[in-house]
Amino acid sequence: MRFVTTRGGQPVSFREAALIGLAPDGGLYVPETIEPWSADELSRLSNRTLTEIGYRALRPYTRGELDATLFEALVVDALNFPIPLVEVEPRVYALELFHGPTLAFKDVGARLMARLMASLDKDERDLTVLAATSGDTGSAVAHAFHGVPHTRVVVLYPDGRVSPTQEAQLTMFNAEAGNVRAYAVAGSFDDCHRLTRETFGDDALSRAARLTSANSVNVGRLLPQMVYYFHAVAQLGPVGGDLLMCTPSGNFGNLTAGLMAKRAGLPVSRFVAATNVNDVVPEYLERGVFAPRPSVATIANAMDVGHPSNFDRMLWLYGNGVDAMRRDVIGCRFADDDVRQTIRRVYEERGYLLDPHSAIAYMGLKSVLQSNQPGVFLATAHPAKFREIVEPVIHKTIETPGPLAEALAGPLHILRIDASLDAVSRAIDV
Repeated sequence: MRFVTTRGGQPVSFREAALIGLAPDGGLYVPETIEPWSADELSRLSNRTLTEIGYRALRPYTRGELDATLFEALVVDALNFPIPLVEVEPRVYALELFHGPTLAFKDVGARLMARLMASLDKDERDLTVLAATSGDTGSAVAHAFHGVPHTRVVVLYPDGRVSPTQEAQLTMFNAEAGNVRAYAVAGSFDDCHRLTRETFGDDALSRAARLTSANSVNVGRLLPQMVYYFHAVAQLGPVGGDLLMCTPSGNFGNLTAGLMAKRAGLPVSRFVAATNVNDVVPEYLERGVFAPRPSVATIANAMDVGHPSNFDRMLWLYGNGVDAMRRDVIGCRFADDDVRQTIRRVYEERGYLLDPHSAIAYMGLKSVLQSNQPGVFLATAHPAKFREIVEPVIHKTIETPGPLAEALAGPLHILRIDASLDAVSRAIDV
């Protein structure tokens, strides 16, 4: 399998694409082809375990580069937690992606990515993994790479724009003399994302630090997210009606992975791209014009993205055709008041507790779902990660899961930097 860029760059191997991260031409790596699942494979989905599905979904992209036995062991080690499908109400299901070590969906991509990189990288020099985060990416990447030999991790997050729980998880390794550091940047997520692009764009800096990305711009983190879409269908089994799926969207890597899964044969009729007020993609689907703008802070902070980088991959998938994209994707957006009201109502009426991002996914699904049509929405984070928002809404205390209790137990070690390339250069120590 070869990988090309969204800007037409030269094909490279999966190893090169994953270790480089952002392509030299500024584009994003995408697989040259998306291998389809056979009808027989799809019919037997319900008989497959999560790790078996993970192996099948990702093997086409690693074949010829990783031994099959090694790759299978890697998948089993990474996906060592459940991803259950829970019925919230008749024909409406939550795919709970928050049972990993950092209680967020990004554990799936980050854990698989870390193990892939460790297996593929043969260079003895340290690899510096640079990631910008609007909330959950950074902690997932930090945990996934913590202690991995010959790697260093530098995470940039917007100072004052992540939840206290997220910040505790992001910074919990700062007190160690280890391989992971998280820095609070004086700016927004868009500033953090800009800084990673500027750093990768500086040839001398990139070579000196041997940089790669751990954001979903890296195809090694994006492709693993295809796995849980197939796993959702496997758990759902045969259903009457066309299946609809809703993905809460910020940087749009999660949705892009779903669209690639659909291209590979995932039996879903359409996707709903549900955003908060940072709605540049729903706006594109309505008007046919992509107009990035500065992000606006909301209570669903992981989705506060004004210029989603994975939109380039979405355009590539649909040949830059808005009408083609509209056939597969429906856009919608919701404000903070809608989120709070939905969290309260679903908890009171259904006994199911949503975090702000999952609430947006639930609303997006319900806004489009037809009578008797089955639907799945992605529940991307544990509500306890956003207790300062959720608890006042439901007027109850949320029990703290073990991983969060561990992160919150110690003092915060916050490292602050300004939003400049010089500051990032000093942080990665070159």
